[in-house]
Amino acid sequence: AFHDVKTGATFTPMQHLTDAKASFEIYNSPLSEYAAMGFEYGYSAEAPDGLVLWEAQFGDFSNGGQIIIDQFIAAGRAKWQQTSRLTLLLPHAYEGAGPEHSSARLERYLQLAADDNFRIANPTTPAQYFHLLRDQAKSARARPLVIMTPKSLLRLKAAGSTIKDLDERGFTPVLDDPSVVQRDEIKRLALCSGKIYYDLIAYPKRAEARDLAIARVELLEPFPYDQVMTLVGSYPNVKRVTWVQEEPKNMGARAFVSRRIREKLTPKGIVFDYVGRADRASPSEGYPGAHAVEQERIVNEVISGSA
Repeated sequence: AFHDVKTGATFTPMQHLTDAKASFEIYNSPLSEYAAMGFEYGYSAEAPDGLVLWEAQFGDFSNGGQIIIDQFIAAGRAKWQQTSRLTLLLPHAYEGAGPEHSSARLERYLQLAADDNFRIANPTTPAQYFHLLRDQAKSARARPLVIMTPKSLLRLKAAGSTIKDLDERGFTPVLDDPSVVQRDEIKRLALCSGKIYYDLIAYPKRAEARDLAIARVELLEPFPYDQVMTLVGSYPNVKRVTWVQEEPKNMGARAFVSRRIREKLTPKGIVFDYVGRADRASPSEGYPGAHAVEQERIVNEVISGSA
């Protein structure tokens, strides 16, 4: 609406469209993730053929809807046999914008995961994202889906897909390192999920680390155990598997992944370790400079093998 500062009169262009056939009204309401997520969950349960997406502007916005997540999204099928295709799109990546803009608390969803109650994914390409949403809409079995969606990947040229990726391939839970030529040269395998993959492959010294392969776990729950172990086995001389993440050690997917593969690697003589931020109460640094220093340390430790 335009306001005349002299007369106080207002003019709303939307109310004066020549071909308009419907009214247009705007209401200002409280910002309540709890209310919005509750509405979306109820709508998705009552409209099983629809794909309902709840998107947060920042990852921490889901904090306000935590009651809906705990009591309905994670446990609705177990408690009441209530199914839903509700999909949560949660920005989650460490890009120097501060704690409240970085973390969607991935660890909370992984902690709630049991009995195949929902899927949790952190796709790194448009094709992977597309196939996830298409499967969510078309699958005969309805269940909630949580997708971590790093904002910076929307504009990152390296995070692109071809028409072939969209047309001929489906969702792939684990993506191998496409740069590896000689698999028997690989002695270190870095597993990661999400945006940090692009930080790792863009590091200037990456090409020098010929003994290192960097793979992505795109689907975290249900955890693609067989695919991960097959990937590890495809590198006959690998001696170390490292879980790499941007989150602090007490957050993110580290504990979740460690419980699933550590015991299987030890008998094979393969060491499992971790590179990321130390245990912290806050998800990330509050200053871009401090963030850059910490991010540089993480990536350098992985590439150089100094962990």
